[in-house]
Amino acid sequence: MLRFDVRCNARIPVMVLSGYNPGDVRQRAEIKNLGLNGAFLNPLSQLPEKELIRLKAHLPNIGDFETDGMILRKDKDGVAVKFINLDKSSRLTLWQYIKDNLPSEKRCPYCNSRNHDDTERCWNCGRNVDFGSEKFLAIHEKEIRQRWTDYIDKATDELVERIHDLEEAVLSRSLEDDEALARLERILDDFLQKAERFEEGIGDISVIKQHRARFHQRTNHIFSKGYLYNRARTWPQGYHGDYKTLETVYRNIPLSDGLGYYLDLAALRSTLAVAVRNRIRMLQDIIKDELKQRSRPSLLNIACGSCRELVEIAPEIMESGADIVCVDNDEDALSFSYSRLYHTGVMPQVEFRKHNALRMFDYELTLNDFGKRDIIYSAGFFDYLPSDFLAKMFNTLYRLLKPGGKLIAPFKDVRRYRPQDYHWLTDWDGFLQRREEDFRKILEDAGIPDAAVTESREESGVIIFYTIEAAA
Repeated sequence: MLRFDVRCNARIPVMVLSGYNPGDVRQRAEIKNLGLNGAFLNPLSQLPEKELIRLKAHLPNIGDFETDGMILRKDKDGVAVKFINLDKSSRLTLWQYIKDNLPSEKRCPYCNSRNHDDTERCWNCGRNVDFGSEKFLAIHEKEIRQRWTDYIDKATDELVERIHDLEEAVLSRSLEDDEALARLERILDDFLQKAERFEEGIGDISVIKQHRARFHQRTNHIFSKGYLYNRARTWPQGYHGDYKTLETVYRNIPLSDGLGYYLDLAALRSTLAVAVRNRIRMLQDIIKDELKQRSRPSLLNIACGSCRELVEIAPEIMESGADIVCVDNDEDALSFSYSRLYHTGVMPQVEFRKHNALRMFDYELTLNDFGKRDIIYSAGFFDYLPSDFLAKMFNTLYRLLKPGGKLIAPFKDVRRYRPQDYHWLTDWDGFLQRREEDFRKILEDAGIPDAAVTESREESGVIIFYTIEAAA
């Protein structure tokens, strides 16, 4: 594949800052290779892939250059960094340096072909190589966007063709189940690697979303054959992460046939599907342990969904004399949960309320509605809330705890899963992509003491549980 970027070799000292708070990691490095969209640095210590950083450098004979970036890849030779939110002025500064430091021999930076000095376009790949033109950057960006469009369109065509071939093999029964599933997962993984590269190359989230929507339109005839993929593209309950979708994940049983059977299996084996099943079991264990240690505790279950974590611990609920309030804005979810818990014998201790949990940022209002509580938790709701709003809500919920009470908050760690799985194959982008340090910052902004927080992970390591204990 042709290189998409214009790059030059360099030896430029650079300051790398991880985060934006005092005490964050700062280290000096050297830019070894510089392009319009990113750079290659000598190896950096401590900083993992997907880390957001700030780069500060002085470009010789040009001026100061500063930008946000993200670490894409690390190896023994160095670190590949993608520039983020590069403004027009910085881009012009960057281009001036790159242009002045391209090799004197006129070679195409995309395919490395030798061109004549007066050539406007490379004879081999057809790309614009008239670097002295004032219009070069505008033409370059237009060409780059079109090439990335062609790239993802070709990847989509390949996906469709390969899955059609697989479906024919499935219908002819020429494949064993394990072989068909493995083949499907390879097809999906190949596409998702290309989708990730496409996102890195385009950079503009609005353009990325347009192409995702186009991909969904072009592949709906395939993915609609799988119950879970179809549901996670259409959201018939009207919102992401509804209780019926999660119940399908919890049950872990394919509901479709033909190609759809293998699509269901692939979805149920995905990283977050496994983690979500682990999450509900871990949440159930945490609550059960808390009930055993308390007498007549009061619980608040926020965005309760199907209340699956409560069904199997009905004996512990009854023995503890717990009082549980379950709130959700979906009446269907409340009805479903009521019908499941009704047969366990715990209903005298459980109250269901239709309530918009987004109102829980207001302390006085929430105190009036629910009173002080021993245990407050939500299985997955917090992942969908913006960080500044979530900090306000956590401040309220923390203040709502009785002495010794606990707030239980699980989060998905974006470093442990691939977002493209859920943004392209499904249309499940409602949960925010956050890292461990982002969660800690939210808790800090909420005014929660660090000593009050205990951190643990479910078995796969993808989901972090924060258990926050109020002072006794």
